[in-house]
Order: sequence, then structure tokens, then C-alpha cells
Amino acid sequence: MLTLDGYKKLFATRVAQSNPELLADSLPQMLKSVVVLDISIDRDGGLARVSVRRSNGFTALEKRAMDSVRRAAPFAAPNLLVRRGESSLRFLETFLFRDDGRFQVRSLVEN
Repeated sequence: MLTLDGYKKLFATRVAQSNPELLADSLPQMLKSVVVLDISIDRDGGLARVSVRRSNGFTALEKRAMDSVRRAAPFAAPNLLVRRGESSLRFLETFLFRDDGRFQVRSLVEN
């Protein structure tokens, strides 16, 4: 059975595959920006909503993170992860930006 963490990895993989020119191969000790997005995926895998939940004020990087999610849609259908009575799966995903504007998606970063 697919868990929320498992779905977030599928989501992050799709974003990475859809934006290879923006993907960072490594991250420095100090990041330029951390952008947390609030994302809703409908039952069919369509992007229902994306907005900035938290950021340190680099609006161009906020836009880059949201645009990368929009380009990657549609996603895998979340099916059983959508709660009864809800129309979409909602979760947070973090984008880690380097100085050059390239990023990694937190769900794919090795601990």
C-alpha cells in the first residue's frame, strides 16, 4: 500500500524528471533559499492547487518552484490516500535552492 511519504517521492521524481535543466546535482552547506509549497493533487492526479506556504522572500525562486510543479503535472493518481469526503490529497513539499537557482526536492534528498 502506498504511503504519503511514498507518494511524495513519486511526486518529487516526476518534478525532477520534468525539470532536468533546473535540478541540482548537489547542495552546498548554505542554501540560497528554502521554499515550502502547499500542494493539492486531485483524485485523478491533476494539480488542483499549488501555493507558497513558507519562503525567505526570493519571489523568483518561489515562482520557479511553483512553475516546476505545474510543468510536471499530471501526477500519479493518489487514489486511496485521498480521505473520504475530500476531493484531493494535500501535502507540503520543500524545494532547496542553490545560489545558481538550481534546486533539489526534499523528498528525494538522501539523509
